[in-house]
Amino acid sequence: MSFTIYVKMKKVGKQKKEDLRPVPFDLERRPETVRELLELLTRLGVQAYDARKDEGQLVKYLTREEIDEKATAGKVAFGLRGGSDGDPEAAVENALQCFEDGIYRVFYGDEELEEMEQEILWREGEVFTFIRLAMLSGW
Repeated sequence: MSFTIYVKMKKVGKQKKEDLRPVPFDLERRPETVRELLELLTRLGVQAYDARKDEGQLVKYLTREEIDEKATAGKVAFGLRGGSDGDPEAAVENALQCFEDGIYRVFYGDEELEEMEQEILWREGEVFTFIRLAMLSGW
């Protein structure tokens, strides 16, 4: 059984409103705590990375809009090609440490989720928002 949640991700600084559209994530189960939420989302991210890293096009190009967007983010690149698989355990450890260090914050609706073992009180239609506070944290 899968469980769908909606997440918005924001970086501190200039960002278009379109970037804040909720994105659905299908989790294997409903997380009960912030720790479980972070673990499930991180593992899903590693799976997505592994699935797309070997995808490729014979001719890859960037549109003007993509170049501008990547330049604003600080890096213009064609994307992933090959490489080793992600390490889900290391990624989870890193995500949890970054949360504890305050590199990003997590909100559920208007409520900030501050503690790793904090229980998530599920409400219909609420969206999670992740806000990256440190510019060099990787996403």
